[in-house]
Amino acid sequence: MTDTPTIKAIEEEIIEEFSLFDNWEDKYEYLIDMGKKLPKLDDAHKKDENKIRGCQSTVWMVSEYKNGRIFYKADSDAMIVKGLISMLIRVFSGQKPADIVSADMKFIDTIGMSTHLAQTRSNGLRSMIKQMKLDAMVWASKENN
Repeated sequence: MTDTPTIKAIEEEIIEEFSLFDNWEDKYEYLIDMGKKLPKLDDAHKKDENKIRGCQSTVWMVSEYKNGRIFYKADSDAMIVKGLISMLIRVFSGQKPADIVSADMKFIDTIGMSTHLAQTRSNGLRSMIKQMKLDAMVWASKENN
């Protein structure tokens, strides 16, 4: 048994954290702070094959499979996007592939992110989620072989 919180529990924490802010300026600032805390991605991973397609900003992401769980690392050249990927890593990293693939990600709507991001950022957020779930599917298929 592991003490890793479930995806749902982490989403609830994020919802609670965002509810503490009264306006979107503060929420964006919090998101940027999350991005600033994201561990630096090794420059060796900042190559074209690790870029997430569909993002206006450049986002590099890599995943690693250890002991039945996936761990993500990422970076971006834009602070808001770095905060978004940091939030997604917080939700997905350390989780089982099947749990990542089946996660509904409704917390993004609950915290208002899908309505307060510019269309291009919103598309980028969807692309990041899609890539993370795709990686999870790949790891799951390797796990089952």
